[in-house]
Order: sequence, then structure tokens, then C-alpha cells
Amino acid sequence: MGKINGESGTKKAVNIFIKISFIALLFIWSFSIVKPMFMPTLWGMIIAVGVYPFHSKLKKLLGGKDKTSALIVVLLGLGVIIIPISLFAGSFIDGIEKLAINFKGGTITIPVISEEIKSIPIIGNRIEKLWSFLTGDIKIILEKLAPQLQEYAPKVLGLMAKMAMTIGQMIISVLISGVFLINGEKGKQVAKKTFKFLIGDFVEDFHGVASGTIKSVVAGVVGIAAIQGVLAGIGMLLAGVPGAGIWAVLVMILAIIQLPPFILLAPIAIYVYSTSSLAIGVIYIVWTIMISFIDNLLKPLLMGRGVDIPMLVILLGSIGGMLSYGIIGLFVGPVILALVYRFIIVLLEKE
Repeated sequence: MGKINGESGTKKAVNIFIKISFIALLFIWSFSIVKPMFMPTLWGMIIAVGVYPFHSKLKKLLGGKDKTSALIVVLLGLGVIIIPISLFAGSFIDGIEKLAINFKGGTITIPVISEEIKSIPIIGNRIEKLWSFLTGDIKIILEKLAPQLQEYAPKVLGLMAKMAMTIGQMIISVLISGVFLINGEKGKQVAKKTFKFLIGDFVEDFHGVASGTIKSVVAGVVGIAAIQGVLAGIGMLLAGVPGAGIWAVLVMILAIIQLPPFILLAPIAIYVYSTSSLAIGVIYIVWTIMISFIDNLLKPLLMGRGVDIPMLVILLGSIGGMLSYGIIGLFVGPVILALVYRFIIVLLEKE
């Protein structure tokens, strides 16, 4: 009898192992199929959660027309992507091409302070010393690295292909977000059931915590950074700054990883002042100061109450996401890490 029970137990264990292996195989196989679309889909889901309050208000104004509201939101989202690209694409491409040419020829140079700035009473000499301090070591480094920089010329040109791919992913993400918005109510129920299945009743209403965190980070971090990048790019285009598109992207990246854009905008402001008329230089400096501090005005309005995410979490998520998944990871990374942080905090509060 014991032998029969032993054989029956072994057979049952083997059957369970085979079933689990088969299910695991299906999941792995399915993931390998959807892997190329995983990040755009994830970002599309995040966008949908972030803009859902606006979608709900718009739907009420339209008399409950869900699909029409979602279509309008998608068109606005595409406009947010396409309009800045159309403004900065030419400048970005020209900047990349010139950078590649300079890399190839080892001729990268840093502009010097003009006599107009040097002659400013009291602060002229100080600005000259500051500029020399900021750029002195860079000049030496560029001179030493000139032969090595020539090897990176093709890689710099390859950035344009990567940026084009990223833009395509962003457009796909916005379209996917529209699908999620149309099925918003069903998505809520699925999210509730999913979190209840994964977490149980240990964390009550965690889908609400997740939703609030996503909205806060999308609007208060990514949204503000995008605004700062676009405004900075517009100012640079009007002031005739070479490679304005590249600088605008860098300003946005600095803002997302919670570094002050002023560290990049200040030297550019000095360059504009030294190469343009006095009026344009002063206006651009004021514009730069406004962009640098606009986040202090917008964050209290967009971050939301009760959602306190440490800047270190945003920094690690942004850098880690960008290193792992490229530009789109720069947007997704801080959201995911902030979500994990909130999950851990809620769990600790339940103890």
C-alpha cells in the first residue's frame, strides 16, 4: 500500500511539474513575442493613467462620448510630440552633423568671451574668470582627446537613427494610451483584481496608491521637464543658438534627473549675450532664469497632495531607465521606481 501511495505521489508531483513548466513556457514564449513592444506599451499605459483625469472631464463635456474624448486626447498627445519635433528637428540634425564633423576632424572649439562682456562694469571681469574656470579644463581635455574623438564620429551620426526610433516608440505609446483610455473603466477593474491577486488584502486600495503615484510623477516630473525643455529650445531657436534641438533635449534630461537646468542654460546665456545685441542678451537671460525656476511654481500644482517621492528615487529611476532602455526608459524609469517606493512605504506602514 505504501509503495502504491508513493508511486501515486510521485506521479502527481511529475504532473504538477509538467503543468507548471508548460505554463512557464507559454509565459516566456509570449513575452519573447511582445518584448519589442513592451516598453512602448508600458509607457502607453503610464500615459493613460496620467491623463485619465483630463479624459474623464473631457468625456463629461462631450456628453459621455468615451471614444471621442480618447481620440481628442490622443491627437493632443501626438501634437505634444510632433510640434516640438517639427520645431527642433532641423536644429537637432544640423547640430549632430556638425558635431560629427568636428569629432571627425578633431576641431571642437569653445567660444571665448567677447569684449562687450569683458567691458561690463564690476561684473565683466568676474564673468570672464568664471567662463575661463568652467571651460579651461574642457579645452585641455578636448585637445588631448581629439584623436580618440575622431573614432566616435559615426556613433554620433548613429544618434539620429536612435532618436528617430525613440520618436516612433513615443508615437506608438500615445496611440496605445488611447486604447487604454477607451477601456478605462474596465482597466480599473482589471487593476483592482490584479493587485488583489498579487498582494491580497494586505494593502487595501493599492491600485489607488499606484494611480496617484503615476499621475504625480508623470505630471510633476516628466511633464515639467518636457515644458522646460521645449521653452528652453524655443528661446535658443529665437536667439540663434547652434544646435538648439540638442540643448533642448539635454535640458529636459537634466530636469528629469532632478539636476538644475541652469547649469547648462547659464553658459548658453553667456554665449548668447556675448554674440548677440544687448537687448537680445538681456531678454534671453531673463528667459533662462524663468525656465530654471518654473518648476518651483509648477510642482506644487502638478505633483498632487500626499504623494511625496524622494528626489533620489527619481534620479536613480531616470538614470537607470535611460541606461537600460534608452530615451524612453528616461520617462518610464522614474515612474516604475516611484511606484515600487510607494509600495514598500505602504507595506511598512501596515506593519
